Amino acid sequence: MDKPYAPACDENKGPILAVLHPLFAGRRQVLEIGAGTGQHAVHFARAMPQLIWQCSDLPAQLSGIGLWLAEAALTNLPPALALDVDGDWPEPTPDAPFDAAYSANTAHIMSLPQVEHMFHGVGALLPVGAPFALYGPFSYGGKHTSPSNADFDRSLRARNPSSGVRDLDDLNGFADAAGLVLEEDIAMPVNNRTLVWRRH
Repeated sequence: MDKPYAPACDENKGPILAVLHPLFAGRRQVLEIGAGTGQHAVHFARAMPQLIWQCSDLPAQLSGIGLWLAEAALTNLPPALALDVDGDWPEPTPDAPFDAAYSANTAHIMSLPQVEHMFHGVGALLPVGAPFALYGPFSYGGKHTSPSNADFDRSLRARNPSSGVRDLDDLNGFADAAGLVLEEDIAMPVNNRTLVWRRH
């Protein structure tokens, strides 16, 4: 089996790392939700060796992620966890509780109820003061930020009516119910954003 590869991960890993590096300074263990190929996990774990990077995804994705992790052989990159946002969430270990969470390009693939479950799970998992960074395309007040994002939203909904670019108003509603407050909204390349909430 060849390692899975997503060109977009190579394109966006640098700009995302520039946001995460100061955000996760002083953190011990981050949970990545929907690690996809595993490329981000390897890049970020290598760049932030003080941080245990725990990636997770649906069971079908784990073998591909495992190939990236095995090749990297990083001591701060443990085996990926199976995680369905609708199901049971991982328990943090007593000596290394999760004190940050990260997810990229997942909210527009999930259904809206699944996005709500993701926020609920993150809010239940993180201690007070811990950040949750979510990367991807987003809309504001029902309006897309670019024609390309509007086209992307239409293509997503044509393939799966339950998916689509998510609106910040909806996300903030889920966040508020989960005890998370929006702290930063950072512009990224190619009309994407990194949104940062913090547990309060």
